[in-house]
Amino acid sequence: MAGLTSARGASRATLVGLALLLTTSVGWGFNWPVTKYLLSELPPLTLRGVTGVAGALLLAVVLAARGQSLRVARPLWPRLCVYAVLNVTCWMALMGIALLWLGAGEAAMIAYTMPVWAALLAWPILGERPTLLRVAALVMAFGGLTVILGSGGFSVAPDKLAGFVMVLGGAIAFALGAVLSKRWPVPLPAMTSAAWQIGLGCLPVGIAGLLIEHSDFSAITSLGWGLLGYATVMQFCVAYVTWFAALERLPASMAAIGTTLVPVIGVVVGAVALGEPLGISQTVALACTVLGVALATRA
Repeated sequence: MAGLTSARGASRATLVGLALLLTTSVGWGFNWPVTKYLLSELPPLTLRGVTGVAGALLLAVVLAARGQSLRVARPLWPRLCVYAVLNVTCWMALMGIALLWLGAGEAAMIAYTMPVWAALLAWPILGERPTLLRVAALVMAFGGLTVILGSGGFSVAPDKLAGFVMVLGGAIAFALGAVLSKRWPVPLPAMTSAAWQIGLGCLPVGIAGLLIEHSDFSAITSLGWGLLGYATVMQFCVAYVTWFAALERLPASMAAIGTTLVPVIGVVVGAVALGEPLGISQTVALACTVLGVALATRA
């Protein structure tokens, strides 16, 4: 009887974990077309930086309400700042600018190749030699990127190429931060680390935006304000809370593979809401990307 009760409890925890993971994937997936739309009302650095700082403050409030400390020991600050730059500053700035030239679906597919680059970087940094699965993941990722870049024919517009390079750079920077954090970890609770990294990483992006961009907040539409609320609360607060809650209930590999829904949602919602193309080339690129990420995660 005790074993049956334990099995039922584990099954219930798994179902709850999957529901939380789905919430995270939907939250992050919808954010790509949301951000693409908001770029018609705010410039990229201001948009990404200000919403990020606001989201980090909200996440800090959630942590305080849960009784979790935000204290960081002095020796950990340099390492935490480096990871904030790699994981957040590069991601927010490069992705925001790239979305001026790329569709939300295209950017989401390129960005979510980051587990593949993490698996590749783990070889020189962590000494993890490439396995057959990792090589296959790399091949699939390159296949997906090639299809995305060549979807318009043999000639690639300079602005699309610039956006492609920016998103890829942001994904590789994120992967580098993830791998370095395995070599030199920051011993903090996951949500505490996330709150600090988002805040520290988005602050310079927001300051740069306010200094060099022209942002007319009075011209933001009602829909724009609603989407800004979504981008702030859902992306940086709710999705992070549900992500770490899912990790407590699911194996890390299952949770990581579950995030392959993010580019799928980004592509589909971008096509439906923004009229972005969704044909054979986009479907092939998405399939290659999702399979490559799944293989890298399993490896």
